[in-house]
Amino acid sequence: MLSEFKNVLGANAVLSNQDDMQPYLREWRGLYQGKALAVVRPSTTQEVSDAVKLTVSYGLKIIPQGGNTGLVGGQMPDDEKNHIILSTDRLNAIRTLDSQGNSITVEAGVVLERIQQAASDADRFFPLSLGSQGSCQIGGNISSNAGGTGVLAYGNTRDLVLGLEVVLADGRIWNGLRALRKNNTGYDLKQLFIGAEGTLGLVTAATLKLFPKPKGKQVAFMGFESPHAALATLNIAQGLAGSNLTGFELIPRIGMEYTYRHLEGARDPLEGEHPWYAVIEISSGRSDAEAEALMAEAFEMAFDAGHVNDAVLANSLTQQDAFWRLRHAMSEVQKFEGGSIKHDVSVPVSKMPDFILEASEAVKATITNCRPVPFGHLGDGNIHFNVSQPIGADKDAFLAEWDRVNTVVHDIVAAYGGSVSAEHGIGRLKAKLMPHIKSDVELDMMRQMKRTLDPDGVFNPGALLP
Repeated sequence: MLSEFKNVLGANAVLSNQDDMQPYLREWRGLYQGKALAVVRPSTTQEVSDAVKLTVSYGLKIIPQGGNTGLVGGQMPDDEKNHIILSTDRLNAIRTLDSQGNSITVEAGVVLERIQQAASDADRFFPLSLGSQGSCQIGGNISSNAGGTGVLAYGNTRDLVLGLEVVLADGRIWNGLRALRKNNTGYDLKQLFIGAEGTLGLVTAATLKLFPKPKGKQVAFMGFESPHAALATLNIAQGLAGSNLTGFELIPRIGMEYTYRHLEGARDPLEGEHPWYAVIEISSGRSDAEAEALMAEAFEMAFDAGHVNDAVLANSLTQQDAFWRLRHAMSEVQKFEGGSIKHDVSVPVSKMPDFILEASEAVKATITNCRPVPFGHLGDGNIHFNVSQPIGADKDAFLAEWDRVNTVVHDIVAAYGGSVSAEHGIGRLKAKLMPHIKSDVELDMMRQMKRTLDPDGVFNPGALLP
């Protein structure tokens, strides 16, 4: 089998030595350690098709993997008996960029940051922005319907996709790389594969939306007494800036303390301590001056209304980047504080402050002295409700409480009409929850789609569907 793969893909594109495969078998947080027979790395769509056909001929299963930055284990195999990892890291070409038509066509393995830079070089803007953007790949972003800090103004990944190219479970290639904004000719097939976590087909390329590059931007760092005050400020900023409000990220004081302890060069932008903070961004299609004026007006209105304790507006691009660095480091710095039980949840925006406070009290009642660290996308109702272990506690013993703490938080999410997976997906971590969060009708529809497009269960077994 390995010999056949090497004949099809080239000797250097097939890894079977355990040391060579290690980067593909362990995800960055260390929660999942997988095994596989081999890692195959096709460099063209046709090679993906050939690899799929060859894998199927041996009765094996395929685990698609992009940048291996996923947070729910969807990119990880669980044993070595019948799994092949298909990595998209060599599918890395930017095929076309149409600046006048505001679109770009890229292969699945192109790193997100490279797409952002290519758009910027063409005086355009690609708004998907994640903490892992220097290593995550667009195919994985599409397959997990990634969110990020730009959702408030531009939507999730599915809102940024115009067309897809996909290899199906029988090896056929569907070329749906259309750059059309309107195409009302039946089922929107691309939507089947966006957010499907590689269970229905392998995304090999995508045509994405670009936007005019903002001509100006202002970023502020504000301190609040409560998440309710932050929400009131969000409403003021949206009323003034509308869709030009391109970021509103909430951070608790404990998260800032983690950052100051563990992020080199980090410092508090404000003089006093505050229970809550937000990084706020306003963009302008005209000028920095317009963005600055809108931000200043939003701050003044919120301060006069008693919502904001203190704030500082960035006086340079360097300071803007420094404010955002404090937010993007939140996931990374928590691991230095020991075990962290994660939740990627969403509730209606108006209910977010009440949810944060109720869930925080509930987990502290469940595990004495645990440390809730709720942070993230207040503007679109998505909070990463993480819980750090008590200081000095045994990490393994704390993480053994994962399911119990999840149940506490997820029950509150359900009571608020929310979702237990806002942007990270289901993967292997949350697959067992699907019967509890989806109706029988929903699950049956999903399974019918799986049986239709992948009747032999070739793609990503164990992920998404229980």
